[in-house]
Amino acid sequence: MVTVRENEALKNLGQRLKNARLELNDPQKEFAFRIGVSIPTLYKMEQGSPSVSIGTWIKVLSMLGRLEDFDKLIAPSESLFERYEALKKTKNRQRVRRRKTQ
Repeated sequence: MVTVRENEALKNLGQRLKNARLELNDPQKEFAFRIGVSIPTLYKMEQGSPSVSIGTWIKVLSMLGRLEDFDKLIAPSESLFERYEALKKTKNRQRVRRRKTQ
């Protein structure tokens, strides 16, 4: 069973898909054909149905040139130690100033 919060996230995802399709000026029939699904499946995706397979979403992301967005779903968490070390390195750098020649 999908929670209210999860359902809202799916609906938002579906709305973003619909907006992307409309930006391309693609009718549902043509867009569905290009991603290899039926019109009812595309409609379900745009409505945020949880029954659509993740493989279908991968096809859509690929077709939209946004496949790298999928990699961000469960990205490795950033190490605070590595972040601190990088910040420390940038703070320790000093600017070299050129002397004005007269």
